[in-house]
Amino acid sequence: MNSAEKLSKLRSSMQENGLNGYLVPHADEYQGEYTPNCAERLAWLTGFSGSAGFAVVLDDMAVVMSDGRYTIQLENQVDGKVFTLENSQEIKMEEWISEHAPKGDVIGYDPKLHTALEIEKLEKAGVQLVAVEENLIDQIWDNQPAFPSSEIFLFSDKIAGRTAQEKIELIASKLVQEKADAIVLTMSDSIAWLLNIRGTDVPHIPIILSYVIIHADARVQWFVDVGRLTVDAVNQLKKFVDILPPSELVNQLEYLGKNEASVGIDPKRSSIWFQNKLSEHGAKIVIFDDPCILPRACKTNAEQAAMREAHVRDGVALVKFLKWFEENAPSEKLTELSVEEKLEEFRALVPEFKEPSFSTIAGYGANGAIVHYRADAQSSATIELDNLLLLDSGAQYIDGTTDITRTLPVGEVSDEIKRSFTLVLKGHIALAMAEFEEGTLGAELDKLARAPLQAEGKDYSHGTGHGVGCYLSVHEEAAHISPRGLEPLRAGMIISNEPGYYETGEYGIRIENLVLVQKNANDNLFFETITLAPISTDLIVSDMLSETETEWLNNYHARVLKTLSPLLDEVEKVWLTAATQEV
Repeated sequence: MNSAEKLSKLRSSMQENGLNGYLVPHADEYQGEYTPNCAERLAWLTGFSGSAGFAVVLDDMAVVMSDGRYTIQLENQVDGKVFTLENSQEIKMEEWISEHAPKGDVIGYDPKLHTALEIEKLEKAGVQLVAVEENLIDQIWDNQPAFPSSEIFLFSDKIAGRTAQEKIELIASKLVQEKADAIVLTMSDSIAWLLNIRGTDVPHIPIILSYVIIHADARVQWFVDVGRLTVDAVNQLKKFVDILPPSELVNQLEYLGKNEASVGIDPKRSSIWFQNKLSEHGAKIVIFDDPCILPRACKTNAEQAAMREAHVRDGVALVKFLKWFEENAPSEKLTELSVEEKLEEFRALVPEFKEPSFSTIAGYGANGAIVHYRADAQSSATIELDNLLLLDSGAQYIDGTTDITRTLPVGEVSDEIKRSFTLVLKGHIALAMAEFEEGTLGAELDKLARAPLQAEGKDYSHGTGHGVGCYLSVHEEAAHISPRGLEPLRAGMIISNEPGYYETGEYGIRIENLVLVQKNANDNLFFETITLAPISTDLIVSDMLSETETEWLNNYHARVLKTLSPLLDEVEKVWLTAATQEV
């Protein structure tokens, strides 16, 4: 079926259920950024494969919305004759519904796919929102993939720096502080962190799709098929965790309600389904953030050491790749997909490598201007001379997660491109060198990275930095660096530093390293850059760099050379020595 045919079937189902509209988010019932194939309902209906988006289907029109990162991708993937396309940063979903749906219209939604906060906002649209227990897309999606059932294995306590028992006791103490008898955890990366377990239920993130109830007395109920756990995992976890089948979840929620328990719910990260189930059976809802988020973000000393080691290995793989690319790109025989495959091939030489930490962004020329571009068989461009390849990639190693972007010249590029690249580099260095007081917000730091670009009337539409997990999600919560970053950064957090610039239809530039927030002798915070790979000096207008900026770059390259050289062969050492020469 094409999009028009799928819409027709959905509207028939809406009619049968007495609905004038239906909401289709990019979300699964666990509210994670990455969803299993069986939950890619938005992509199935509209063709849009971005990691953030939303569709509203009404009787006579339908819209697909996403943020500024995906403007071009929306235009490329979604049939504009069938769907209206909107930027969610310019018009909110509730505003669109208010403008296009008559007052009193009945709009259905799957309560497992929407948080209470989302529904609260949408209720302002002046329509009647109705929870529909059976998802309407699932009813019409032929050959929908099965729910994942990957093997669940233990994550080393030594790498984690804390045992699962210690983490459970920490969270239980937070429940006591919040005067809650229990909390329902729905975020899969929080559960993986809490129990020191990993799996492969979704691509790129080693998580298990499941639910947990933690009680204030440190009892834990984990709703997952026990048959999925390795023998070691069962033997370890059964000592302090009740492993229950997923079908038992409803009974346990009802039990909490009947006992009038005070149950914690995170309205930004848990579906409204939980709040409804608990409330209707008598539980008292206590609203607070998922208590695993902050301790998960502030890495232990052991996690910090492990992440450094992972980045050394990743740096070696990147050097091997960058040497190969420099030697082979001028042939004009490479494609975006062949570049992506070769990079993964180099990473896979490392025994600790598990998988990419996200789908590689290899965007040549105009494709590089699409912030979250993904090459496929149809779009994969040939790497030609005299433009840029933007390469944003990462890896999951058994002890750490990486995320790095390098912008690579092919042939001779224009002075304009070099000037834009140098402005991005100046912003990157300004953030990398920042020293700031505890309590400083991500939004305040974001200004440092944008200032050189904005001084020349340029900017970028994405955030400057996101949190990164330790062999977990490459996009981690607690703090981020962006105009909307209203959380303070804390020691132990690992954040990306990735300013960029994009000239639509021509090229894209981004420079990304991961940085670890550290505390100095004056009790101020600063960034330790842990990513190790050369930044292209061929793209730098050296006269645009201050003495301090030049010193930072030369010192960074000296550290890259010193750290990685012992792990390279002689030919690779020669290449890296040239790539890290002082500017």
